[in-house]
Amino acid sequence: MNSKLKIILGVFAVVLVAAGAAGGAMMYMKSQEAAPGAEKVAHAEPKKEKSDKPVKYVTLDKVIVMLKRSPNETVNHYLSTDLVLATDEKGEKETKEHLPLLRAVAVRALSAHTLAEASTMTVEQYAAQLNKTFDASYASDDREKPFGEVMIGKLIVE
Repeated sequence: MNSKLKIILGVFAVVLVAAGAAGGAMMYMKSQEAAPGAEKVAHAEPKKEKSDKPVKYVTLDKVIVMLKRSPNETVNHYLSTDLVLATDEKGEKETKEHLPLLRAVAVRALSAHTLAEASTMTVEQYAAQLNKTFDASYASDDREKPFGEVMIGKLIVE
């Protein structure tokens, strides 16, 4: 019985070593695959500094605007969007307090578009426009913006 136990333990040890070697080989292969792709991303766009602070998201739902009419157009067209504002714990309360101001600034910026313009813009273009508009609004009031960026959660143009 003692020899059977030694054989079982020996086989178990060999299987354990083989599994560890296979896992190590898989990790090595994965790290080699990720390196070339990571280089492309690093060269394509500089990385932003990451903060150790947890990110909080504040939503500004149902920003609805009537789009400008084109000449000779009789039908009204609308744009509806939900905005997501990225901030930290420190700026979360202030961002929530500024939601009425942010809604007014967003409405003013988005209502300047016609249906043709609004239909051809991408989500990234809307986000970039709103980020620039919010930056300009806070700069004109000589205040610090309590959030980092605005993202588009939902966008409907009709």
